[in-house]
Amino acid sequence: MSVQFTDRLWQRVKPIWEAYLEHPFVKGIGEGTLDKEKFKHYMKQDYVYLIEYSRVFAIGSAKAPDLKTMTMFADLLHGTLHMEMDLHREYAAKFGITNEELEATEPSETMTSYTSYMLNVAQLGGVENVIAAVLACAWSYNYIGKELAKWPGALEHEFYGDWVRMYASDEFTELAEMCKRLINEYAEGKSEAELKRLEEIVVNTSKYEYMFWDMAENISMWPTDHIEAAAR
Repeated sequence: MSVQFTDRLWQRVKPIWEAYLEHPFVKGIGEGTLDKEKFKHYMKQDYVYLIEYSRVFAIGSAKAPDLKTMTMFADLLHGTLHMEMDLHREYAAKFGITNEELEATEPSETMTSYTSYMLNVAQLGGVENVIAAVLACAWSYNYIGKELAKWPGALEHEFYGDWVRMYASDEFTELAEMCKRLINEYAEGKSEAELKRLEEIVVNTSKYEYMFWDMAENISMWPTDHIEAAAR
């Protein structure tokens, strides 16, 4: 079997992604011990993240060189806007948070930096840049979901079980596999320099994913918040 570009990417991101499973926030979800206030902060930040993430898919559809790729990006956009964001709205309802409140969430430093990076590289390059920008999120969440699904009780947890089930689901797996197929297709025929640029985008977004878990665990927003609070 021929080596795919995603095989090369996996070797780079594997240590980072394995570290996700050891992160206290992700472990807390898998073990069912995560503080709900931390999860609430994560859900609100991830909701506004998904809005920007959806914009990247829209850029991909606009930059697509053919109808097949345009349709795939449109399908990914639809899956994010509905399947993923529906889960967020359902969780928010458990906290008494309305959809309007979700959409009015102030973005954290990490969320702003991460999505700005994705939008920037997506705008600067061709459609292959767009695919590289969204790959880590879809693929790593599917990886986390499938790994946590093996943990005792993770799928059945009354609060976090829905999260694990969704990211381990066949439907979300297909979204991740679609992204992987796209990057492999567009990596064909690329020079080593071009492949390295795409690889760095995937590695950088993987690092941002770790930072997002940190942001959620620490319920952090901006490092200057205490300065502004003191000045009031």
